[in-house]
Amino acid sequence: MKNVSSVFWYALAICVVIVVWGGFAPKHLQNVTAEVTGVITEAFGWYYLLIVMLLLIFCIYLIFSRFGKIKLGKDEDKPDFKLATWFAMLFSAGMGIGLVFWTTAEPISHAFISPPESEVGSNEAIRESLQYSFFHWGIHAWAVYAVVALVLAYFKFRKGYPGLISATLVPIFGEKSMKGIPGTLVDTLAIFATIVGVASTLGFGSSQINGGLAYLFGTPNNFSMQLLIIVVATVLFILSAWSGIGKGIKYLSNANMGLAIFLLLLLFIVGPTLYILNMLVTTFGAYIANFFDMSFRLSPLNEVRQTWINNWTIFYWAWWISWAPFVGIFIARISKGRTVKEFMMGVLFVPAIVCFIFFAVFGVSALNIEQNALDSISTYSIETTTFGVLQHYPLGTIMSLITIVVIAIFFITSADSATFVLGMLSTSGSINPANSVKITWGLTMSAMAAIIVYFGGTQGLQNMLIIAALPFSVIMLLMGGSFYKAANYEVAKVNRKDRKKKI
Repeated sequence: MKNVSSVFWYALAICVVIVVWGGFAPKHLQNVTAEVTGVITEAFGWYYLLIVMLLLIFCIYLIFSRFGKIKLGKDEDKPDFKLATWFAMLFSAGMGIGLVFWTTAEPISHAFISPPESEVGSNEAIRESLQYSFFHWGIHAWAVYAVVALVLAYFKFRKGYPGLISATLVPIFGEKSMKGIPGTLVDTLAIFATIVGVASTLGFGSSQINGGLAYLFGTPNNFSMQLLIIVVATVLFILSAWSGIGKGIKYLSNANMGLAIFLLLLLFIVGPTLYILNMLVTTFGAYIANFFDMSFRLSPLNEVRQTWINNWTIFYWAWWISWAPFVGIFIARISKGRTVKEFMMGVLFVPAIVCFIFFAVFGVSALNIEQNALDSISTYSIETTTFGVLQHYPLGTIMSLITIVVIAIFFITSADSATFVLGMLSTSGSINPANSVKITWGLTMSAMAAIIVYFGGTQGLQNMLIIAALPFSVIMLLMGGSFYKAANYEVAKVNRKDRKKKI
């Protein structure tokens, strides 16, 4: 294929092996990867907590540091997208489908199935349910994305390097090394993490949409329906990818954020409004008060609590790291022309605040139903939890229909963003990869998702993401160090010139 690099073929070969393995021996794939994942969470839980906190501290430091005024681009460059569009696009890529379902399912789980610290169903468990949801989806997650995105944007738009993960490590290891085998390994890992992650999300998303349609309209809930959903979504996101990042993803992201906010406001009005506001303020205060305690909590002397942390916090931290190449590259692409300070303030805090509001409105609405014994929401599957909650409030059917549309658009924008990122990584960092390359990756992801859904190997793929997160976390640390070295040299150089002018 024209203009593609060697990493395209290496990554494609790995994906074929995984598909064959998951196709012919899905249980074996799941068991092997689950065992490795278990070892990683047990042995490296402390490491994940420390590295994510270190990345967050680095982000906060950059906001107030001498690097804050550095522009992600040339000094004369202006942002490609308006502020509202920028927020909508990075939020759609960073959270997507998961947010719609976990805003109800996670608080319910923490309160009524497996609380982090308190008794099941207690008032304290209900309070903690939102507190830990804020923790898992807040600034820690966005710090992981922000570091990768910032470093990529700086080296691509400021320094003129190729838009590759390997290129950001040149200041540390040298250009020759990063154009050789080490650089190829780094970029292949990034492609592997992206394609497997998005394929598993497409598979999971198709089952979620199918579950919603089955719950609302009684449509068949089987592989044929899920395959039809994947096919329709594939056609739509390929059309979006064909139109380019400035049109397809831009318009879809803006439309979806508008719909999501409308749905949020609608549920806020018809739901337990006062209870939502009280819980938002109370649990946000608890989140702030217990911020450092949660950030470093491992509970080595309590096996039950340690298991909970491994299953939730460590899993999330590894999940965000494994998605960092995909989300980071996409955010970098749409952030040209912004300063380091503006970038960090926008990426770190705005999406996190939106997540808090979504969790407060949807999560409290779900908790309210279970608390008042109106329904046992905790017995619902993840695919139907949100729909089950909405049916207990006025305009429930309308809100459920809007939810399906929001999920579908998130589905399309995530896949659309991924085709761009994969195209960029497999064409030596081109910020405008050929449509043929993007479409090839789109079809590959959809085929992989369809096969994995059919053979039931989605969990095995998710485990593989956690495994891939461990080596990539080391790469992230090196990327942060590389940025500091290059940016420090640039600032020092500017300061020397200024002193000479004064003399």
